[in-house]
Amino acid sequence: MLDPQAVPTTLRGQLRRHLGTWVWGAIYLLTFNVMRAAIDLFLKRGVDDLHDGRFGDTSRVGLLLVALTAVAVVVRVRSRVVLFNGGRDVEYELRGALLAKLHTLGPSFFRRMSVGEVMSRTTNDLAQVRLLFGFGALNVVNTTFAYVSSLFVMLTLSPRLTFWSLVIYPPLILFTRAFSRSIFLRTREAQDALGTMSDRVQTNLAGVRVVRSFAFEEQESRKFDVVNRDYLEKSLAIARIRGSMAPMMGMLATLGTFVVFWYGGRLVVRGEISPGTFVAFLSALGRLAWPTMALGFMLAIVQRGRASFSRLEEVFVAEPEVVSGAAPAPARVEGKLEVRNLSFKHGDRVILDDVSLAVPAGGSLAIVGRTGSGKSTLASLLPRLLPVAPGRVFLDDRDVCDLPLEVVRKSIGYAQQDAFLFSTTVGRNVGFPLDNPDTPDAIKKEEHALAEAFVLDEVRRFDGGLDTIVGERGVQLSGGQRQRIALARALLREPPVLVLDDPLSAVDAKTEAAILEAIERQTRARTVLLITHRVAAASRCDSIVVLDEGRVVERGTHEELSAGSGLYARFAREQAVASELADLAKHDADELAPSAPISVRPLESRP
Repeated sequence: MLDPQAVPTTLRGQLRRHLGTWVWGAIYLLTFNVMRAAIDLFLKRGVDDLHDGRFGDTSRVGLLLVALTAVAVVVRVRSRVVLFNGGRDVEYELRGALLAKLHTLGPSFFRRMSVGEVMSRTTNDLAQVRLLFGFGALNVVNTTFAYVSSLFVMLTLSPRLTFWSLVIYPPLILFTRAFSRSIFLRTREAQDALGTMSDRVQTNLAGVRVVRSFAFEEQESRKFDVVNRDYLEKSLAIARIRGSMAPMMGMLATLGTFVVFWYGGRLVVRGEISPGTFVAFLSALGRLAWPTMALGFMLAIVQRGRASFSRLEEVFVAEPEVVSGAAPAPARVEGKLEVRNLSFKHGDRVILDDVSLAVPAGGSLAIVGRTGSGKSTLASLLPRLLPVAPGRVFLDDRDVCDLPLEVVRKSIGYAQQDAFLFSTTVGRNVGFPLDNPDTPDAIKKEEHALAEAFVLDEVRRFDGGLDTIVGERGVQLSGGQRQRIALARALLREPPVLVLDDPLSAVDAKTEAAILEAIERQTRARTVLLITHRVAAASRCDSIVVLDEGRVVERGTHEELSAGSGLYARFAREQAVASELADLAKHDADELAPSAPISVRPLESRP
């Protein structure tokens, strides 16, 4: 299996890595053009033999030309196979390296570059790079050899005629340089516009329900029309340049042919060159016609590939916020977790300020606080999903910054509050940590995890059961179902440390009680950090830490904190009152509900 880390991510690096492919392709193309030069020279001999009446020699030359042409066709096909495959190899390697790089980048990168822009670079830009290293490389090498072999034949046949036929090439070179620079700049602008358009489409698809609920379809269509038109105009600018370039190249090439007929015809009439020389010269010059006329198209391919590669390099050179440690992985992780004087800022805003806490292996800790107190940020810092300073978070008394990221994240399972589901089946979402989620043993594990998350019965009532497609980001499910399926995925993983970020925010009281029992069972097998704002959930943990405005303001057991006068005690009283009011409202509703249906009959008319 290819290691994405070993793949060069620069243009020169890729050229060096696949140098053997380009060398073999160049050898095939060189052989092809040498054979084409030989065909031109044998053509001269055949025409002259025919002109002088040596029909036997003409037949032998004709057979030789047929054989040379057949071999040349095979060599030409082989050159395309080698170089086109080389382009696809580059695309394959860069796609893997790009995905591996994106996995290392943190939130700050994705705040600068939208998902739609990233998708544009991983699809359209990679396709342009493939064309650069495949079709573009083939035509650059082939054009070079075609010019050299053709000029060799032309100079061999008639230096004077060669000079007059090449009069038009100096202006051709000047035009080419001017067009090349313009194509590169316009292509870069068009690729950027495509990224913006892709982001607009991705945003609308992801938020289609919000757009519909606000009846904003028309407004979003107008916004899309703006970015779509911008991409259209930039694409048309490239098309206009390429469209004007091809006729100019063709006109110059035709002018060169006219010069050859005019001057070469005079040489034949005066007997200074033979008819065979004239025909062979035209054949060699004709081999320059297509490369000359296609020069604009070829340069467009090269410049678009260069522009796309430069856009990919913007991803490859991005610095990851979180870097893996180099210490050897421990043989076993017990699950002891400690945070020492941890602080974290987002810009100038302090999210966490000097937070310290500790959980023994197999223990449980609840982190309670108001919305915005820093609970979820703390949860993200523990498995190093956000950058954490060295000497702040310890796993089994070892700094997590020293450990390999893979070890840290496999040891600290994290169930996020904003549950993310992949656009696949329920079973494959839950079985995501498994090597093969579709085996019978895997399905049993998935069902057990779903039962622990108190959602198995609901899943079984779906039309497809575990094979039900959940839709993009789980759009087919309710918020509570998404949250519990994500919880089941975290439970299935069975890490030494389990961090649950408010897993009860979207469930009712009955479901909450069942999930709390499952979480309590988890505390017997692993270290659990439960982030919650519900006192009923926190009371089941061994100890509790209360956060307020990023600082630890209280710590202790449920009994100790409830008996005090701090923030936790206030939460307990408020939630107790809210629970009593909810029970009273339910009781009143039951009292008012009729015990039997009331039948209503129309009034009888009086006599």
